[in-house]
Amino acid sequence: MIAGLAEYIARTIVVAALVYAGILALTHWLVRQKRLSPFGAWPRFVRRIGDPVLVPLERRVVRRGGMPQDAPLWLLGIVVVGGLLLISLVRWVIDLGYGIAALSHAGPRVWLLQLVSAVFWALRLALIIRVIGSWLGASPFARWMRPVVAMTDWILEPLRRVLPPFGPLDLSPLVAWFLLWIAEQGLVLALQ
Repeated sequence: MIAGLAEYIARTIVVAALVYAGILALTHWLVRQKRLSPFGAWPRFVRRIGDPVLVPLERRVVRRGGMPQDAPLWLLGIVVVGGLLLISLVRWVIDLGYGIAALSHAGPRVWLLQLVSAVFWALRLALIIRVIGSWLGASPFARWMRPVVAMTDWILEPLRRVLPPFGPLDLSPLVAWFLLWIAEQGLVLALQ
């Protein structure tokens, strides 16, 4: 009951934020296309409810070299991605609660299997974060990347020394993912 309510609340928040961002983006687009007067009642109302969110976002967009009129579209994209992440996080927390409740009646072997799976899940997540961070130009020395680098260097560095170069492609994370999957399956089979 509580799980369903939490998921319903998260979805409602995401839909409300999506409607808000959609109205802001559509109104700004209509004003830029000169289909709405910027001095009309509706655009002024939208500007009044949107400026507390859009003005700081416009500043960030301009600082990063973008155009300020693109801020409503950025807001829409942030709401979509953030909403998907929020719903996924709520769903994950609910599933985690059910999993812990199920584990409370399980024996030590099941606990050990879950611990092994959690460790390998964390390593694969660190690989994903490291790859996406490298695509976005994140420094491996950044404060938020240091734990990720520490969790993945032990497997990536030896692979990079062994794998031949493939031009600009670094296949070591893909090979590391595959090796981690094989190791997890082997450990799970050994523990069963």
